[in-house]
Amino acid sequence: MDNERIEHLKGLFTGPLLDLKENLLMMAGLTDRNLNLALSALMERDDAKAELVEAEDAIIDRLEVEIDEAVVLYVSTHGPIATECRIAFSVSKISESLERIADQAVAIARRTRQLNRLPESDRSGDYLKMGKLVIGMMRDGIHSFVNVDPERAKEIVGRDKEVDRMNREIEAELHRTMAIDTANIPSYVHLLFISRALERSGDYCKSIGEDVHFLFTAQDIRHEQGFKSS
Repeated sequence: MDNERIEHLKGLFTGPLLDLKENLLMMAGLTDRNLNLALSALMERDDAKAELVEAEDAIIDRLEVEIDEAVVLYVSTHGPIATECRIAFSVSKISESLERIADQAVAIARRTRQLNRLPESDRSGDYLKMGKLVIGMMRDGIHSFVNVDPERAKEIVGRDKEVDRMNREIEAELHRTMAIDTANIPSYVHLLFISRALERSGDYCKSIGEDVHFLFTAQDIRHEQGFKSS
């Protein structure tokens, strides 16, 4: 994409579209913080951090509703052209993915609190590494949105495969461990669901990448087969 096209697209973010962008960035920042807090709560066995994740999720939920309402109002009152309309609806879809990532952070926080009531078990799996990979994908998705970078957005889609691989490895290891350490099966089940929550978060980051790519190129890559990210 040439610089002239990039600057043109950036210039469309004025008035209501700029307000939508700013609310989306606020939502992304809060979601990023909550997922980081959930991971920190897990690794540090910190109930207070887990409770904070749950408390702040309501703010993210409210922002998603406000964004959706603003999109409906903008489309119904401004008669936007195709590109502007695509921006508005893409912001709504991205906010939905962010809200779902935030829900997974809450799921991790709740599992962590339940884990902390059980006998101490090994949490040395790659949960933190997997979580950081997901957070990096989310940040790159928002960065590609702000900087009109569809190629960077497309790369996120390929990185989701690494998250899936890590989840499969963690699940396999947990199943092996449960067969040996039967006394701590309840703890390992919680860890299994935590790994799955991170895997789902990766899926939502992938959706953000797909939506950003479509926003700036009008090309739908959701069902492409076999493309390789650079």
